[in-house]
Amino acid sequence: MLGRPSLKRAAASFAGLAALAILLGGCASADKTPAEMNMSTATTASSTSTSSMSSSSSSMIMPTSNSDGGLVASKTVDGLKAVPTAVLASTTWQGMRITAEARSPVAFLVPNGTSMQEIKPGNASFHLMVMLTDAQTGVPIPYAGVWATVTRAGKIIFDERQWPMISRYMGPHYGNNVTLPSNGAYQLSLLVSPPEVARHLEYANVWLKPHRVDFTFRWKQGY
Repeated sequence: MLGRPSLKRAAASFAGLAALAILLGGCASADKTPAEMNMSTATTASSTSTSSMSSSSSSMIMPTSNSDGGLVASKTVDGLKAVPTAVLASTTWQGMRITAEARSPVAFLVPNGTSMQEIKPGNASFHLMVMLTDAQTGVPIPYAGVWATVTRAGKIIFDERQWPMISRYMGPHYGNNVTLPSNGAYQLSLLVSPPEVARHLEYANVWLKPHRVDFTFRWKQGY
């Protein structure tokens, strides 16, 4: 058992060690350069930013299916709310993905000589959008021609050009407004003409002749 002198010496020794530890800790902080301090701060900020991005990504609206099997997605881009989209049909031809989509009717402008003519939606049922993209990369394919024909029971309901269009929240597409008389099943025929444009070598031997694709879709007012 330690006597009082021994206890005093042990206490003094412990106090000395504690003081030394505090001194060394202070020296380590003092030796850290401003660059190291900034790097430490940046690491913390980066971690916080990553966490914030993950939280934001997890709150994105995911697509859902409607009662007729079409894919419906709704999202906001720069404060503009995109109308719901129904995928009517989709197929692939020589690596080109051809997709027909329906959105709410919209007004648009078409070139008319030296001016632009506004086409109003009127009583249109939907805005038909034909998306041509590279099936592997998803990159839009411009400079093609698309003609759309909609029939029912052998009767032509719609037979017009799809205008090459640009849109802030729909992206590049070939579009026009379509008016249908009622709900039901329809046949959609798309005639895709070859892109009239210079090509890189990977596209040298594809899409050289007009190609027709035929779809059947069921229209239900309220897409």
